[in-house]
Amino acid sequence: MIWIILGLALWSTAHFMKRLAPGVHGRLGNASKPVVALASVVAIVLMVVGYKSATFTPLWDLGNGAVYLNNLLMLFAVALFGLGSSKSRLRGWLRHPMLTGAIVWAVAHLLVNGDGPSLVLFGGLAFWALASMRLINAAEPAPEPYTGGSVAGDIRLVVITLVVYGVIGMIHMYLGPSPFGGA
Repeated sequence: MIWIILGLALWSTAHFMKRLAPGVHGRLGNASKPVVALASVVAIVLMVVGYKSATFTPLWDLGNGAVYLNNLLMLFAVALFGLGSSKSRLRGWLRHPMLTGAIVWAVAHLLVNGDGPSLVLFGGLAFWALASMRLINAAEPAPEPYTGGSVAGDIRLVVITLVVYGVIGMIHMYLGPSPFGGA
């Protein structure tokens, strides 16, 4: 489980750098984005390797019904991830749609993965997203809410959400157990 923790630490450090170490971030200049991207990829690899190699320690089992709630929450999580960069009229409703999506994603996965490594991984990422919201809110005043958007933007968001959700489901089925229940 140490790899999961190291991955979470690297992910958090890379993403908190702009807020907690603005001098370092500033000295990196244009290189800061590739540095954060590289650190993020390495962090994801560490988390995946750590998760795959961790000893399964059952903590809870909410039964097969949790799969349906997970799938519904995942649909919302995918929509939230896309909302921040969409031209949907819903965009102005949330200050942090992507971070909110990360929390929904983490909670959805905790519903169906009631084990120690999942608690560390998904709980750690939910904690990171909450901490990120606090840091951003403390450092920057709330921007004016997005007031643009259109019905066409709403429709695009729904279509893109459904396509991305389907692709995620197919990748999930290819890599491991079906996210839709069953084998």
